[in-house]
Amino acid sequence: MKYVKPALLGAAVVGTAAAAARRNRSAAGREDDASRWLTVTVNRDEADVMPGGTLPEPLDRLAGGLEARVRPAPGDRGTELAVRLKDTPPAAAVSPLGRLAGRDPRQEVRTALREAKALLEAGEVMRPDSPPTTRETPAGKLIGLVTRRSGGEGVL
Repeated sequence: MKYVKPALLGAAVVGTAAAAARRNRSAAGREDDASRWLTVTVNRDEADVMPGGTLPEPLDRLAGGLEARVRPAPGDRGTELAVRLKDTPPAAAVSPLGRLAGRDPRQEVRTALREAKALLEAGEVMRPDSPPTTRETPAGKLIGLVTRRSGGEGVL
């Protein structure tokens, strides 16, 4: 395994954060993220996804602040479950610093939607082994941070 200097890792993190900030500034003219639907396709019947009009467990605890819709997925491939926030989150919460600090309410919605899909299809939410290594290293700390935050952002 090749040793990577901590300074190089720091430079990579700063560069990634700068690119994300530029992307957010360029997206300012687009539709507000709070009004966008977050959608997953669940390999279950519509009656199983939202029985009696009740959202699946992880989403049910957020139901007061969400709009939800369920419809058949294209090509008869299960059911589409879509949710979005009713209210626009504060600008400070959706800023890059707010997202890094975990204060963006959209992250909680994304995580709950992903967990709902897992529970409906597999009956459990799979988690990575913890700790992934027995020795804490700078690169391991960085990977742990990115892994913890990726669930709220939807990407690693």
